[in-house]
Amino acid sequence: MAEQYSFITHWRIKAPLQDVWNAIYLSEEWPNWWKGVVSVVETVKGNERGIGSIRIYKLRSPMAYTLSFKLELTERIDQQLLKGTATGELAGTGAWHFAEEPGNITHISCHWDVHTTVWWMNTFAFLLRPLFTYNHNAVMRQGAQSLAKKLHTELISFS
Repeated sequence: MAEQYSFITHWRIKAPLQDVWNAIYLSEEWPNWWKGVVSVVETVKGNERGIGSIRIYKLRSPMAYTLSFKLELTERIDQQLLKGTATGELAGTGAWHFAEEPGNITHISCHWDVHTTVWWMNTFAFLLRPLFTYNHNAVMRQGAQSLAKKLHTELISFS
């Protein structure tokens, strides 16, 4: 039986919204600056706005296991929203929400509603769920810290 997970992560970074948007939207560049992202490969181009594009993401957790999934971009509102549907070892939906705050701060929230499809993850979920939650948070924290470093700025908060 597939194990369901819902994660919401918030980043606040002292950087212009456009810079943050570009860094997140150009996910094929993530392996260059985001520790934990092994590779991102676009396999389907999508339309002129990227809708319908499919990218294969391979992530390595701090506990040294990897996850691979395809993400199809289903919705894009420039500088506000990126939303997609995941298939593979994770299946479900993911969305990035962007908002500008006073003081040149960008608030990003990432929402994942997914289930695992890997047999061992589902079989042992009753024991491993806290570890998977820890790993998700660690990878996202690495992303927030790495983004701030990439943009030569300050990570205001992570939660």
